[in-house]
Amino acid sequence: MEPTLKNILARVNETVAVKMTMLFGSIWCVYLFFVFSLVPVLMPAWQNTLLYISNCIQLVALPALMVGNAVLSRGADRRAAEDHKALLEILSDVREELADLKEKTAGIAQSTSEAFDRPETVSISDQTFVNLTEKPDTNTPTA
Repeated sequence: MEPTLKNILARVNETVAVKMTMLFGSIWCVYLFFVFSLVPVLMPAWQNTLLYISNCIQLVALPALMVGNAVLSRGADRRAAEDHKALLEILSDVREELADLKEKTAGIAQSTSEAFDRPETVSISDQTFVNLTEKPDTNTPTA
């Protein structure tokens, strides 16, 4: 894609608008305008000139701030869309893992219920049987 004059101008305009937005949004601009507002107190004869300069600043600054905010919000919208896409992918992964866990726990629950359903007499070898429900005889004397 070859940069055309229109693209270059659009990029320059957006860069200037963003820089002006950042400049007018800084605390240093607040200090400058505060000092600017005190000049008529010290030099009342300049009041009309300062009022004209103030109006010109407002006429330039307002559209520049609007364009700068629009450019900055486009970037925020793009980041929000990327975040949304990433979150949807994470949600899909979590749903897959949850399905796997449900399958595994279902198998565990089935084997646990099978273990409870076993007979109470267990054969240890071919000749020895142990009844799990009988209590051992503790009254038998040992030798």
